[in-house]
Amino acid sequence: MSLPKKDLFDLPAGLIYLDGNSLGPLPKGVPEKVQAVVAEEWGAALIRGWNACGWMEQPARVGDRVARLIGAPKGSVVMGDTLSIKVFQALSAALAMRPDRKVILSDTGNFPTDLYMAEGLIRLKDAGYELRTVAPNEVSGAITGEVAAVLLTEVDYRTGRKHDMGAITRIAQDAGAVMIWDLAHSAGALEVDLAGSGCEFAVGCTYKYLNGGPGAPAFIYVRPDLTDQAEPALAGWLGHSAPFAFEPSYTPAPSIERMRVGTPPVLQMSALEEALRLWDDVDMAEIRAASLELSELFIREVEARCPELTLVSPREGALRGSQVSFAFEHGYAAMQALIERGVIGDFRAPNVMRFGFTPLYLDATDVMAAVDILARVLTDRLWDDPAYRKTNRVT
Repeated sequence: MSLPKKDLFDLPAGLIYLDGNSLGPLPKGVPEKVQAVVAEEWGAALIRGWNACGWMEQPARVGDRVARLIGAPKGSVVMGDTLSIKVFQALSAALAMRPDRKVILSDTGNFPTDLYMAEGLIRLKDAGYELRTVAPNEVSGAITGEVAAVLLTEVDYRTGRKHDMGAITRIAQDAGAVMIWDLAHSAGALEVDLAGSGCEFAVGCTYKYLNGGPGAPAFIYVRPDLTDQAEPALAGWLGHSAPFAFEPSYTPAPSIERMRVGTPPVLQMSALEEALRLWDDVDMAEIRAASLELSELFIREVEARCPELTLVSPREGALRGSQVSFAFEHGYAAMQALIERGVIGDFRAPNVMRFGFTPLYLDATDVMAAVDILARVLTDRLWDDPAYRKTNRVT
C-alpha cells in the first residue's frame, strides 16, 4: 500500500480538503456504481432485485466490510438506519442487561445526539433512570456500582481528544457496567480493536472517514457472545427471525440481523459498499501513522506562524484522533475566509476551528499550502469582513 491515494477520489482541482472528519469526499467509482444500481438493478430487476441483486443481504455483507476496519469479527456488525437510531438500540439493550441499575454515564464532551438519545430513552422508560455526565478525564472514577451503561465517543468531535478504549472498558466491566463505544470519529481514522477491548456494543457512522456520502447508513456492533441477549427495543420487521412468515408477534433473528429495523437504503448502501472497496488494501496502522505525521506538521506550522490561534486538541498524538482543533475568537469568520480561498475545514461553537487529516488523499504539501493560506487570512485580517460573519445553518 502507498499513500496518498488521491487518484481514487473526485476532488475539485486546487482544493485542500481538511474536513473529511465531517464528510468524506467522493470516491471515483461511486457515481458509476450508483447509476448501475439505479438503471440495471432497480430499473431492470425491479422488485426482483431483493433476491437477484442481493439487496436483502446487503446490511450484513457491508457490515462485514466495516467490521474488518474496526477490529470486529465477521457476523458482528450490521448496517442500517442512522447513528442516532443505533445509539438508541445499543443503549436500550444495555439497560435491559442491567435491570437493577439506573445510571447511564457519559461525559460532557460527548456528541450531543448521544446525550439527547439517552435523555429521550429515559423519558420513554419513565422508570427512574438518570443520565450522569462528568468531565472526560473523570469518567474512570465515576464508574460506580450504580452505573448500568457507560456511553462514550472514543474521539471527541470538537477537540479530537481520544479516550483509552481498553482501559475504560475494563474499568466499566469490573464495576459490572455495560460498555458502549461511539466510533463516529474513529472508524477509518485510526486502529480500533473492538474484539480485543471486550466491549459489549459499538456504533458508528460511515459518511466521515469511510466516505459513504451524506446520509450514509450507520452500523452497530454486538459482541458475538451477547447476540442472543441483545433485546432490540426497536423491533423492526427486518430484524425478525423470519420476516416473510409474517407472524403477528416479534421473534428476533438469532444473529446480528436482529439489530436491523427498517428497509435498508439500497442506493445509499450501494454507494458505501463501492466506497469501501478502496479500503481493501489499507493497513489501518499505516493510516494512523501517516495521519499523526500530517497533524503534527500542521500543529508545528500553525503555532509558529499563527500566534492568534490556541491549540485545544491534545498535543500528544496518542491522545487524539485524526483531527486538530484551534480556538480563535473570530473562528467562524476566519473559517469562512479560509474556505473561500480553497481550504475547507469547519467550525464548532463556541470558537473552535476544526481540521481533519486523512492521508488517503492528503500529503505534507497540502498541509503546508493550507497553513500558508491560513497565515495570510489571519495576518492580513481577511476574516474581518461582514460577509464572513453571516452564520450558515450548517457550520
